[in-house]
Amino acid sequence: MTKQKNYKKTLTACYLGYITQAITANFTPLLFLTFKSIYEITLEKIAIIPLVFYLTQLLIDLAATKFADKIGYRACIVASQLVSAVGLVSLAILPEVLPLPFIGILISVVLYAMGSGLVEVLLSPIVEACPFENKDGVMSLLHSFFCWGAVGVILGSTLFFSIFGVENWKILAFIWALVPLYNTFNFITCPIERLVEDGKSMGIGKLLKTPIFWLMILLMVCSGASEATMTQWASAFTESALGVSKTVGDLAGPCLFAMFMGIARMLYGKFSEKLNLPKVMLVCSVMCAGCYLLASVSASPILGLAGCALCGLAVGIMWPGTISISAQKCPRGGTAMFAFLALAGDLGASASPTMVGSISEMAGGNLKTGLFVATLFPIILVVGLIVLKSVKKHQILDGKANL
Repeated sequence: MTKQKNYKKTLTACYLGYITQAITANFTPLLFLTFKSIYEITLEKIAIIPLVFYLTQLLIDLAATKFADKIGYRACIVASQLVSAVGLVSLAILPEVLPLPFIGILISVVLYAMGSGLVEVLLSPIVEACPFENKDGVMSLLHSFFCWGAVGVILGSTLFFSIFGVENWKILAFIWALVPLYNTFNFITCPIERLVEDGKSMGIGKLLKTPIFWLMILLMVCSGASEATMTQWASAFTESALGVSKTVGDLAGPCLFAMFMGIARMLYGKFSEKLNLPKVMLVCSVMCAGCYLLASVSASPILGLAGCALCGLAVGIMWPGTISISAQKCPRGGTAMFAFLALAGDLGASASPTMVGSISEMAGGNLKTGLFVATLFPIILVVGLIVLKSVKKHQILDGKANL
């Protein structure tokens, strides 16, 4: 008798995979001022750390379009957890043993950013390949674990620093490294299927000639931009608008944003069978534009904070929703499609916050001006979703749909 495969174990491993990504994305930024004081690293150099993180992730996204299918999902995703764990451990060790602590930090960042990039590319197709019903809901719930991971890292780290002191941050780095280390064994043993059978995927050339694929890329760029801009600037906005401390700013800004984003993804995961995904995304995109306007135009600090927090609720479904729609519209897109979508999302997530910072600087340090300009991204999302709705259902979407 054939033993039935336990795909719930696969799903659990993927949940922890996104929690691992949340750890690598959110832990180090909490230590920026600590690095400045103990290693005497300038703020200009510290600004390079997130740039290196996102650039490495982008390069991995791009490379994965070529090597992920050849090497295999299991080998790649196991490697993602191992290098994430090694990167977190290295963060506590390399700055102490290398002549230049900053180089040790950057090496560590590159390592765990490689793991983060592989997670970004592989988790969605791994879950998409599993025989689950209600794929839209499962995908949304999957992506909610990044949000809960972010909340957990911020709250857990803040609590640890309050009890044991920030000078013991290296111990915490070892503790967080246990998550991907444990999850390595989950991915070694859980069932993993191929998304598309050998020889049946569209191929990169055909995929790049598909008009609707480029619409999905545009939606993904704007989704990443809408999400990351508020994530990156929520703390600074909260501190400046409310005049609170860094700790309170972290909790009231990015932590609250991540919590609302997680709630949105969980709610859609629960009720997705009763909802029309493109319509929900259209409503959320309009709401997102409204939240950006509320944060940037409102004279009331409390309303501005509400705009930041509710923006998390609005953007929650955008990233996983675009992935789900892409899987429906281009069912033979294969791993390359998911890799390009991750690349597009990360491109938006890295470019938009930088743009907001530059515009705010040109406006005399007025962050509200930068956030006002960023309203452009959810507006483009609205337009893109309206165009998507105009594509007739009978059109074949394996390279034949015209916009």
